[in-house]
Amino acid sequence: MITRIGIRSKRPIVWVALIALGLSACTLAREDGLQMADAISTEPGGVQATTAPALGGASGESEPPIGAPADLEDRRRSLVGDGGTEAIVFQVSDLGRDIIFTADMTVAVQDVAAAGDEATRIISGLGGFLYGQRTTASPHPQTVLVFKVFPEDFPDALERLGSIGDLRDQNVTADDVTERVVDLRSRINTAEASVERLRGFLEEATDIETIAQLENQLLERETQLETLRGQLRTLEDQVALATITLTLTEAATRPGVRVDVSAYPGHEDSGASCPGSTGLTVDKGGAVTVCFEIINVGDTDLTGLTLRDRLLDLELDDLIVVFGDPEETIVPGESIVVAAEVTADRTVRTQTTVTATPVDGEGTEIAGRSVSNTASMLIEAADPGGIPTFTEGLEASFDLLLDVAAVLVLAAGALVPFLPILVGAWALWRWFGRRSKPGAGTSEVEPASPVAAGAGTSNE
Repeated sequence: MITRIGIRSKRPIVWVALIALGLSACTLAREDGLQMADAISTEPGGVQATTAPALGGASGESEPPIGAPADLEDRRRSLVGDGGTEAIVFQVSDLGRDIIFTADMTVAVQDVAAAGDEATRIISGLGGFLYGQRTTASPHPQTVLVFKVFPEDFPDALERLGSIGDLRDQNVTADDVTERVVDLRSRINTAEASVERLRGFLEEATDIETIAQLENQLLERETQLETLRGQLRTLEDQVALATITLTLTEAATRPGVRVDVSAYPGHEDSGASCPGSTGLTVDKGGAVTVCFEIINVGDTDLTGLTLRDRLLDLELDDLIVVFGDPEETIVPGESIVVAAEVTADRTVRTQTTVTATPVDGEGTEIAGRSVSNTASMLIEAADPGGIPTFTEGLEASFDLLLDVAAVLVLAAGALVPFLPILVGAWALWRWFGRRSKPGAGTSEVEPASPVAAGAGTSNE
């Protein structure tokens, strides 16, 4: 009986000891968890650059992480209450990183003004606001809008703004400035302590020289302190609200057209083998099919298509339509293929020019926005070689005769302006020639020969 009573009397003591041991283990685990959070937060690149706050408890309420939205702590309490587990601490720390979100995006729209109003309504519906605006009307309508939204609404805002029109360009950046914020807070605390010390020294100073020195130092330290506070406020503002720069441009602002010229020998398939090669060599007098591919490389419909090659003496009406319809509107990315059958009588480098007029979504021509493009290729006519035929020889002789006649005509034409000078020179030459002859214009008696002079005399 005594033994039973002794056993019963020891049970409460055992239970109390077990309960105390369990509470101690829980307390140690909680402290270890907090120390682990502090250790992770102090390492570079950790979950949080500042000490992770505890969730409620007897020690009092803690402030939300730096840069977190104002209602983040209330959301956390509504989800996990004041007695949440330590795992939620790391989740809150992840969301509380000091990150600056920025985005630049370009959207092409039909009506810039209407799209700007729609973008403003979208951001207002997300709780953001318009921070800045710049609008230009010429040479092309364009509006640049700067919006501020909460970081948690940043992805949704990008998606909605991109759906206003045709998204042309988008650049999104996320800059983690947690370490900079922590560094600024530390420097601010140090500067505040220094200012307080200088103020204490100033209150105890008695001589004027010491007071002047302390006042100069105090002014310098206070200036540094305000500069640091301003930098911290700027970072906190950038973290608290994400920045989106939206550029709205008119969709019909970049019309363009391109022509690609190629060729292949023969006339058998009426351009069905287009496109050909961009450089072609055939026998002189051979058949050649020239291909022209016209492509709408802009973002606007094109109409009023024209084509001309002055070296081949070709226009659009002279060509064979292989693909598409030149009379119809050419939408962006569409191409039309036409061909021409020519004879390579000589080597020639083509020079093809195409022009078109852009039209808006309703088919109305955009005045003053005609587009054009020029391309060329070399078609070389080579001598086939071999023994020429009688006809080829006759043609060559006739061509040579024509060339000689052309040279003579050219020489005669070049001498005509100098003909009076040549005639005058010839006359002067003749006149001086006559003057230079001996006895010209005089009469002289020839002397008698000695034989004649001695006639009539006799020898004794």
